[in-house]
This record gives sequence, C-alpha cells and structure tokens, in this order.
Amino acid sequence: MARGSVPDSEPELVRQRYARRARQDVRYSLLDPAALRSHQERQRAMLRLFVQCGLTDLPNLRLLEVGCGDGGNLVDFLRCGFSPSHLAGIELLAERHALARERLPSVSLTCGDAAAVTISKTHYDIVYQSMVFSSLLDDAYQQRLADVMWAAAKPGGGVLWYDFTVDNPRNADVRGVPLRRVRDLFPAGTIQARRITLAPPIARAATRVHPSLYGVFNCLTPLRTHVLAWIAKPRNE
Repeated sequence: MARGSVPDSEPELVRQRYARRARQDVRYSLLDPAALRSHQERQRAMLRLFVQCGLTDLPNLRLLEVGCGDGGNLVDFLRCGFSPSHLAGIELLAERHALARERLPSVSLTCGDAAAVTISKTHYDIVYQSMVFSSLLDDAYQQRLADVMWAAAKPGGGVLWYDFTVDNPRNADVRGVPLRRVRDLFPAGTIQARRITLAPPIARAATRVHPSLYGVFNCLTPLRTHVLAWIAKPRNE
C-alpha cells in the first residue's frame, strides 16, 4: 500500500493506469464466456442482496455510481427497474464519460474526480462502486473517496461495494481490497458481505473447455476473489 504519496496526484495516476490497461479490455467483453458468467453471477447476487436488505422499491430508490465508466452498470440498474431520473454517475475519464452520456441521455452524469466534485449529501439510497478502489494505490485518497461516498448516502441507505480482495502479481497498477480494509474505510457501517466471482484466470481456462465449468469451479469458495457487500448507514446518523 502506498502511504506517503500525495493524494491529490492520485486521479492523474489513475488516468495513466487505465491508459495502460485499455489494450486488455477485450478480456472483459460479454462475448467472452468467462466475463459473461461472472457478470450474470454478480447480477443475481446483487438482486438477492437487495431483497435481503429491503431495497425492493427499485423505481423510487436513488442511486449514485462512483466511477461509472461507460455506463454499463447503470444500464444494468435500469434493466433491474431503477428509474433513469433517480440514477446518477461520476466518471474520472473523459472518454468513458462521453460514452456513458451517449448511452444514457436521461441519466445525470458528471465528469471529474469524485473525491473533489460537489455531491449532494445524504441524497442517495445507494452509493455504488465497482472495481474502483482496487485501482487506487494511495491510502489517503481511498479514505477521502470513501468519506465522500458515505456522506452522499442517506441515513438508512448505504454503500454497495464490489471489488476484488487479492493482489494481482502480474499487475502492479491494482491491489486487492480485503474486507478488513473495507471495514476501516467505513467504520460506522454495518456490513453484509459475500464472496463471489471465480478467479478470472481460472474462469477463462475453465470456460475455454466448457462454459458450464464456471459454475463447477465457483462452488469452491476459496477460488472466489471478489466481495459484494452492502455497507448500511445507521438511520440516526
């Protein structure tokens, strides 16, 4: 973990990391069987989590995605039943923000550093991040962003979290965010978490043999590398 760097420099470093990663994006296309199975698994787990947490009035829930990319996750939330007027997203990278604006003209989208832009406090039932914190290598910046997300969540709402927990020895531009770190970032939250998502290298190898093998290997909990969590904000905060 980077502990002595200047957090204000982290957004520019993130831009550089994503520029290096762009050539690998083909691996995450839903045309790839491993990516498709992982995506479907996450959607099912998220919907089950909504039911367990009482987040069932989807058309009336307000949701903000921090690091919304090209809008793919927000499109999924629309399919689940969220209202376009109740969705919002913030994206650091201008080219991804432009794609999201093209795909989602009725959704409120902001381009900029989520830790620096003005976000309405206690406004959202759900503040969502997917695979953002694992791309942040500065502890202080992680905490700053977590504090902004927490402030944006309504009392009785919370933060919806999806990210991987283990380091990738082949990629120095990311680091795993274990559940204990999530607890440190949101000390006032009550966390419900589950491990999901078959380790991508194993998933790719298995689905090359047959797509159904994703489910077979994913039955082994130690092979799951990501956490899906609901971090509930107390109603009296």
